[in-house]
Amino acid sequence: MKDLFTDYNLSGLQLSNRIVMAPMTRSRAVDTIPNDETALYYGQRASAGLIVSEGSQVSSQGVGYLFTPGIHTDEQAAGWRKVTQAVHEEDGKIFSQLWHVGRLSHTSLHENGASPVGPTSKTAENTTSFAYDEKGKPGPVQTSEPRPLLTDEIKSIVQDFAKAAAKAIDAGFDGVEIHGANGYLIEQFINAGVNTRDDQYGGTIEGRLRLALEVVDAVIAQVGRERVGIRISPFNRIFDMPAFDGEQETWIKLARELSTRNLAYVHISNRDALIANEDGKAFLKQFRESYAGTLILAGLYTKEEGSGISAKA
Repeated sequence: MKDLFTDYNLSGLQLSNRIVMAPMTRSRAVDTIPNDETALYYGQRASAGLIVSEGSQVSSQGVGYLFTPGIHTDEQAAGWRKVTQAVHEEDGKIFSQLWHVGRLSHTSLHENGASPVGPTSKTAENTTSFAYDEKGKPGPVQTSEPRPLLTDEIKSIVQDFAKAAAKAIDAGFDGVEIHGANGYLIEQFINAGVNTRDDQYGGTIEGRLRLALEVVDAVIAQVGRERVGIRISPFNRIFDMPAFDGEQETWIKLARELSTRNLAYVHISNRDALIANEDGKAFLKQFRESYAGTLILAGLYTKEEGSGISAKA
């Protein structure tokens, strides 16, 4: 019987076990460049079958928290290269999580106090960014009102993800995970309660999924489908993400679209919210039936539950 410590072939990448270290923001990159402490941190955790790095912004526009790393400059890539070397020296495998926070940001984090961007001008109420307060001190501050992205600007963001993916592979990462979860930019476009656009990136399920799929396709074109995963959080309610009509249909449509891309994996991050009720369990079953590929689930696993899931894989 297979268990958590059985090896796994992830689209040609051989993992020593089926345990995945989920991404977690560390806020230790004071100048957005991973340092020796970052390399030590990840190297110490290389015994996981796969590490997914903390989110790394794909552009300066994508930042929403102080002291988080980027993956869009040569200096940042050089810092990450120390990290990937440390992981590989311990025979580990690591993917870079590509991140754009969208509206979950603050003007103090942007040049000349520019506004964050989002699908619309809808602010994430009762939600904080880790930014500079009115006294110039780091701390939690209410997110700023975002500026709605112009249609042509969205195309540039898609390319930002693709360019960041290329830098990540050049820096030694084994692959990349597109951050489409937790209320950040891609999920803001998916959610009909936030995205009320009437252009090609809104209005219908297909329109609201367009950004996610364009990013996936652009990243695949840049680094290859076997090196690409995506993280999503169906029915997410954190960071002022509302319920909306057609929610389940939206996520199942995305599952089917992603299945045609033959990715390295899809990563569902809020399993704990889904298993709290029978509808959530039924949804996971339907998602599994709609997505033919490696599926990573994160949230509230015991060793026994994890082993049971792995045994079915």
